[in-house]
Order: sequence, then C-alpha cells, then structure tokens
Amino acid sequence: MNSSIKVLVIENNEAITKDMEKYFSSHEVIKVVACKKDGEEGLNYIINNVSNIDVIVMDLLIPKLDGLFILSELKRRNIKKNVIITTSFKDDAVMDEANKYGVTYYMIKPVNFISLEKRIMSININNTKNKTFNQEVILTDLLHSLGIPSHIRGYQYIRDGIILMYNSPNQIAYITKEIYPEIALKYYTTASRVERAIRHAIEISWNRGDMDLMDEIFGNSLNLNRDKPTNAEYLSTLADRLRVKSNLVTN
Repeated sequence: MNSSIKVLVIENNEAITKDMEKYFSSHEVIKVVACKKDGEEGLNYIINNVSNIDVIVMDLLIPKLDGLFILSELKRRNIKKNVIITTSFKDDAVMDEANKYGVTYYMIKPVNFISLEKRIMSININNTKNKTFNQEVILTDLLHSLGIPSHIRGYQYIRDGIILMYNSPNQIAYITKEIYPEIALKYYTTASRVERAIRHAIEISWNRGDMDLMDEIFGNSLNLNRDKPTNAEYLSTLADRLRVKSNLVTN
C-alpha cells in the first residue's frame, strides 16, 4: 500500500466535515488527520503539526482568521504545504490573491468528493515525505552526538524549536514571543518552563557531548572553554546545520 496522504480540513460547516471524514474513513491512502472549524484553530494545528500534514483542504470564508490570512502566515513562516481551496466565494480578485500564495487547486462548492479525491491523489508528496524523513534522521543523530539524552523534556523541546527555526529562519528574533509559546502550547506547559528545560539540556550537552563536533559546529562563534551558547544561538545554529545536511542528502 502507498504511504498515506495526511489531510487537514479547515471548514466551519460541520455537515461538510462529517461527510468528508466519512467518505475518506476507509480510504487506503488519504487520511483526514484533523478537522478544524475556524482559522485560528487551523493555523495553530498547522504550526504544531507541520510534519503530520501533507495537504490542507480549506475554505476561504472561515471564522476568526480567514483563508487568505492563513495562506499569508504560512508564507511568512516558510511552511510549504499543498493547499486545496474549497469555497462558494466567487471573486476573481480574491482568487488571484490566493493563487499568489501557491494554492494547488481551487474548487467551487458544493465539492464533489470524488473530484476532491482525485485532486488529492494527483499531488506528488513523495519528495516532501522523503525530505522530512531525512531531516528527522539527521536531527536525531545530531542531538545524540551532542550528548542530549532523549528522555529529558528539553530534548523534545529542542527538536521542535530547531524544526520551527528550520521552517522559519526569521523566528530567531522571536524566540521568546513565538517559539517558546508554540512549544508550550503543544506540550501543555508554560513558555518559561520550555526555556528552562532547553537551557538545562544545553548544559548537559556542553558537559557530555562530542567535543570535536561541538567545536566544528559552534567553534567559530563561541569559546568552548568559557561560553555556552544561548538558547537562541543553539537552536539557530543547529537549524542551519540541519538545513545544510538536508540539502546535501536530498539534492
């Protein structure tokens, strides 16, 4: 069987979402991983589950945050996903604006689920899935080599922080306002606890990691005998390292 295509649905019409879930419930490839009733819930889900989404099926006219805002936010955060717009809103200017964000398909409601199925199945996600897998393998090996035990909370927080910075390099400037709160929301904790757990993990890494690797990664900007990197320096440096390694593997 082919790898599953994981679909997020953002739609405030509950009848449509129930019918869509029912239609795809026994599908061998397409899996609806979540349905969100408004743009705020949808965007938060995307941010916290980037690697668990292949396709976003979304209306433009949804409460709280509309579809165009979500598309602009995905672009700002450099989150690249296949997006299928399903809407009854027929406006050429809005369609043109949506297309600027690289929408994969635009379907007018009422949408025939057979047609939607064909659209989803036509999307080639293999390269994206392989790249995500390579990133996870590279990141796991890197963190283990740096001496961070996988059982401590800071390990997973660092992983998520690196992925967030990898997807949106400009987030380094907003580590306190964006990255810590996003991680905290995912794990039902506070931003301050996330910050402390990451700091603790870095301290462990600095004491027991591969010193040659540490010097290779951090040596140009830090004195290993005196300074540990800040949380922002640690995450951003490893995000850059992951970006280089991923490109070498996938290109």
